[in-house]
Amino acid sequence: MSVAESHSFIAPGLDSATRWQDTLHPFDALSDPEKFVGLGLTFDDVLLVPAESDVLPATVNTTTRLTNAISLAIPVLSAAMDTVTEARMAIALAREGGIGIVHRNLSIEEQVSEVDKVKRSESGMIVEPVTLPPHAPVREALAVMERYHISGVPITEECGRLVGILTNRDLRFVDDIGQPVSAVMTSDDLITAPAGTTLEQAQSILHRHRVEKLPVVDERGYLTGLITVKDIQKKIQFPNATKDGKGRLRVGAAVGVGADAVERAAALVDAGVDILVVDTAHGHSHSVLHMVERIKR
Repeated sequence: MSVAESHSFIAPGLDSATRWQDTLHPFDALSDPEKFVGLGLTFDDVLLVPAESDVLPATVNTTTRLTNAISLAIPVLSAAMDTVTEARMAIALAREGGIGIVHRNLSIEEQVSEVDKVKRSESGMIVEPVTLPPHAPVREALAVMERYHISGVPITEECGRLVGILTNRDLRFVDDIGQPVSAVMTSDDLITAPAGTTLEQAQSILHRHRVEKLPVVDERGYLTGLITVKDIQKKIQFPNATKDGKGRLRVGAAVGVGADAVERAAALVDAGVDILVVDTAHGHSHSVLHMVERIKR
């Protein structure tokens, strides 16, 4: 329909001026004074006077209980969405006293890897540190360090006995990444601590010897843990961090109600996840209740 045809359709038989006036919005018929209110305010023009309070910010306690066994310093959880929570968000939020829920739009292996990154990101003592055998090539060590965002790897024999440690300092001027780590690792005068060493004692040893990583060994020389200066510093820097009994950051993960939900939940629990969230569009459905019961069993 043309413009002329539309005018005739709107008001047939009227002249063009009359037809045009009939199509105007009622607001257009108001005079200029009528179009403007008598008072206009911006945000800066308004001040809300706060009420009197005896509560000081430093005295406010925002601690809340997420479960019977888990408390949070701040009542904040990050959503189990692929645009929100993976390892980086979960680490950042746990350090501040909240907790992140890693989304489930990943394969089981990928989601487990994200949880593992959080659990390994810091610890009072890393109970099961990533290790490599002496014959592993340097390129493998570099890949492991990049994957886990770590700056050093204990080197152990197959039986678990500690024989050295490989750090960024050892790798700084290495050109041949095909050679075994035993050729470049630190093995002489290796600084270690006995099992049962406290964080305070470990801090003193690290400072005295000017090293950043302290392998913990038993009386036979077998590796039982690893304490790093970064973990000690983070404990001081983030006093309200949400941590488990081993000093590791807490993290949650989402599972659905589909065929792989139970397998996914089991794999996440094995990885050390602290809380599972059944994530679905309709939480009131029977399938959700059934899945919660299965997970609890």
